[in-house]
Amino acid sequence: MWEKVESAELDEMWSFVQNKGNQRWLWLAIDHNTHEVLAYTFGKRKDKVFRELQSLLKPFGITMFYTDDWGSYERNLDADKHTISKKNTQAIERKNLTLRTRIKRLCRKTICFSKSVKMHDIVIGLVINILEFGWCLKTANQLART
Repeated sequence: MWEKVESAELDEMWSFVQNKGNQRWLWLAIDHNTHEVLAYTFGKRKDKVFRELQSLLKPFGITMFYTDDWGSYERNLDADKHTISKKNTQAIERKNLTLRTRIKRLCRKTICFSKSVKMHDIVIGLVINILEFGWCLKTANQLART
């Protein structure tokens, strides 16, 4: 059962695979009150990928979305449930900066990059899961007890 989330902050973050011409975007959603990651997805900076993130957020019953002014949000979110605001997206911008600092593949100028889309998504997804959900540590502790 999903916990109801009153409001969420949404943002997208740029990275690349192989070279800077092959852009890859991390779409991220966090709880506005707790700053916990709710969902994320990878893809291009297109409405189709945003709708994938939106479908992952449906079970939370979110009543308000805070975003920047990227057009995809305006086209796909109801105006009465959407606020464009820098003030209300500070937490997700801070989360993006933390992820860029911890995951070198997300840095704009780096010698560490992915050679395949699959590895790009796997590595970044694993780091987010470990940092945000700690599932790897829980699993290791459970295995150690048995």
